[in-house]
Parts: sequence; structure tokens; C-alpha cells
Amino acid sequence: MVRSRSHSARREPTLPAPRYDDKAAARQAVWQALRDFKAARFPFPVEGRIPNFAGADAAAARLLEHRLFARAKRVKVNPDAPQRYVRKMLLERGITVLTPTPRLRGGFYLLDPSVIPSAHYWDAASLKMGGSFGEPVALADLPAVDVIVMGSVAVTPAGKRLGKGHGYADLEFAILRELGHAAVPVCTTVHTLQVLEDFPMQIHDVPVSLIATPDALMEPPAALAVPGGITWDLLSEQALDEMPVLRELKALAKKRDQ
Repeated sequence: MVRSRSHSARREPTLPAPRYDDKAAARQAVWQALRDFKAARFPFPVEGRIPNFAGADAAAARLLEHRLFARAKRVKVNPDAPQRYVRKMLLERGITVLTPTPRLRGGFYLLDPSVIPSAHYWDAASLKMGGSFGEPVALADLPAVDVIVMGSVAVTPAGKRLGKGHGYADLEFAILRELGHAAVPVCTTVHTLQVLEDFPMQIHDVPVSLIATPDALMEPPAALAVPGGITWDLLSEQALDEMPVLRELKALAKKRDQ
């Protein structure tokens, strides 16, 4: 007698719930939905990352249609995969891009489109090769930027933003504020599956004022509170060791206060 093979029930794709009381649950739901609906793109796995998504190029193009970028000269952009299109398109427009190194281990570098051959803009916009085209910038010499573009795991129409959970983007924003830079508009590009109704937000979390998906632009109706500089008590000695830029900043702050 031939036994029939038992097959485990295949789980149906599930949209994220609209609201979450826990950040980790919101992140996991978005990562799962991007995989379930085959909207995730390389690199994999998407878990633990700012996820790359189908239509990231269209979202970038839609973002840059906004008036914020009409007169921008310098824009800070995160180094993650889905925002590579943003970095490339900014370079094509002649806009200088300020990019942090991954996990802030090497500080920041500038991508100047006037010195990078246009044939290499796509390479310069990549995480792997960007540093070889960019010019390292000391903290004391960081130029002011007109707009900031962050990657996100999830956002809300009200402007709440959720990163991958390590706080690097929030920290980069706090570094600029600590150096005396003015708060500027913060934007993001995401897939529609990454737009939720609500999730928790803490005092050091940076909100966004413009959200671009492949199909739409969303401007939150009211500005959420913007954090200031670094809350040093929240940073461990290990964090200071892993990110020398923070020790440099702390030394600058100490020198300034003397």
C-alpha cells in the first residue's frame, strides 16, 4: 500500500495589521508582508535591514518631484539599498550627497557630482563602492544640508518612522543637531506595504515630513516633535568604541563648553 504524503498547510500571505503597540512586532509584520507578497528585493534576508522593495526606483523619482528638491544643493541620504536610486538621481541633478558609513564606523563622506564621472554615478551610489568615490569629511567640517532622506522599515501617514531597530539614522540626525545644524525636512521612500496606521514612538525617534511610495506622495498634516542633540546617557561605552565619530563629537562638545 502506498501512503499518501502529508503536506503542511501553506500559510496565506497576510497584510500587516494597521496598528501595533510594539515596535518589534510592527517591523516583523512589514518584513513578513514584503516577503509574502514578493515585494522584497535584494539583499536578502530582509529581516534586520532597511528592506529593499519593488518600485524603489519609482518611489525615488516621485520623491525628487517634490518642491523640496528644486533648490537643494546638498542632501544627506542613508546608505541602504532602496535609497541607492535616490542617491543616483540626486547626483544626476548635480546635487551633492552626504552619506554616513554603515553603522557610523567611518563617519561621513561626500559624493560630489562635479568630480565623479557621470558614467559612475550608479557605482558611487552603492553601499559597497560609495566610499571609493566619496571624500571623507571630519565632523567639524560637515556642511549644512537642505534635506535629509532616511530609509525606513515602517512609517505612518502622520509622520512616525520606524527604522531597523539600531537607532543609527536617529543618531546621525542627532549628530547634526549636536553640531548646531538646523532641523531640516526629513523624507523617506517606502513600499505601500510599509505604511501602517500607528506604532509607538520615543522622544529620540526622528519623524518624517514627506513619504514617497512608488504610487504616491504623502505629506503628514501636522509636524511631529523633532528631537534635538544626542542624549549621551543612552549611549554605552561599547557604542562609543564601535563608533569613533561619537568620541570625536564628545571631545568637540567638551572643547566647546570650556
